Amino acid sequence: MKKPELLAPAGDWEKLTYALAYGADAIYMGGQAFGLRAYAGNFGSDEMEKAVRWTHELGKKIYVTVNIFAHETDFEELPAYLKQLEALGVDGAIVSDPGVIGIAQEVAPHLPLHLSTQANNTNSYSVRFWLKQGIERVVLARELTLEELREMRAKVVGGLEIFIHGAMCMSYSGRCLLSNYLTGRDANRGECTQPCRWGYALVEEKRPGVVFPIEEDERGTYVFNSHDLCLLPYLPLLKPINIDSFKIEGRMKSVQYVASTVKVYREAIDTLWEEGEEVFQAKLPGWLEEMDKVSHRDYSAGFLFGKPGAKSHNLETSHYVRDYDFVGVTLSNEEIETLPILSDENSVWIEQRNHFKLGEILEVLTPHGVSWSFEIKEMWDIEGTPIEVARHAQQKIRMTVPKEIQQYSILRRAKREKK
Repeated sequence: MKKPELLAPAGDWEKLTYALAYGADAIYMGGQAFGLRAYAGNFGSDEMEKAVRWTHELGKKIYVTVNIFAHETDFEELPAYLKQLEALGVDGAIVSDPGVIGIAQEVAPHLPLHLSTQANNTNSYSVRFWLKQGIERVVLARELTLEELREMRAKVVGGLEIFIHGAMCMSYSGRCLLSNYLTGRDANRGECTQPCRWGYALVEEKRPGVVFPIEEDERGTYVFNSHDLCLLPYLPLLKPINIDSFKIEGRMKSVQYVASTVKVYREAIDTLWEEGEEVFQAKLPGWLEEMDKVSHRDYSAGFLFGKPGAKSHNLETSHYVRDYDFVGVTLSNEEIETLPILSDENSVWIEQRNHFKLGEILEVLTPHGVSWSFEIKEMWDIEGTPIEVARHAQQKIRMTVPKEIQQYSILRRAKREKK
């Protein structure tokens, strides 16, 4: 049985390199326009060209989001953009608007098209319709059950993709108007301000200014605040369905999130497909523990076993679970070439992402192998001056380590209150 493609988010160049280093088969990214993550780093023309070249050199694939609900003015620049994507050789454009699809097929006929989850495909009839229109792959709606996925796969000959991990939108297939209505920023044009995560209370029209909590809590209630999706424990149920691509949400998430989730799902897929379910189940607790180390909301199976109801919504808070601080990354070989040469083989260059100091215990997440920890005993700044605290954002720091640290490693620290 063929392994599914593991598809990872790349909100910027750094996340792209980490996603690939930690085992993604493909990445999806956005350009400076026409995508639904306007506040991600995204990619300009030159950087996109570099990203395509880098990804293809590694034998991986790269998809670009063009999934806004287009307005009339968008079509002034869209044809040239689609031609550019075709010329760059991207492996697919993720689209949702029929108008965009029509223009793409006209001006960039060799550009493969994937239908976004925004098109809310919830049945085999609509999937087959879109495949007949020249779509190569359909990203299915997240509101499908396991049984529905089985039935659709049995009836569809064509590419199918599902989300297996990440934030869940409270609105059907992400088609939400709250942000546009409350803040003037249109979620369907990439500018969502996530008002579904805000606290809400009840106001009666004849008593203005009098606010009634919906729950017995003075802070209000978070009625739209869905849990995060995590289908890791249910991969054995998904395996026989033969879905073509497993997708991780998170172009706005940190590089630690990308690295951790990609590594876990890479190991889980490889183990399940190559060694079987017994070995998979033995390793599952460790993978779930790793998933708890990234910033996340409480996990759920989404709609996999039916309508989730209240158990998949957090009605008390919109806060994330953050048991670990992401504090640094090892520098790339290109970056290291611009820094003083290390004479000590037990030293490594680190870029700070959160403050840390001598005496603290850091955990190292690596692309290959198990995580390990060490105590910070010595640090120097870029001028070679000994320091006790790394407090400056993106400060370049040299520190001693007990063993070699792989390139693209992540440094993190357990929260101080966590015992």
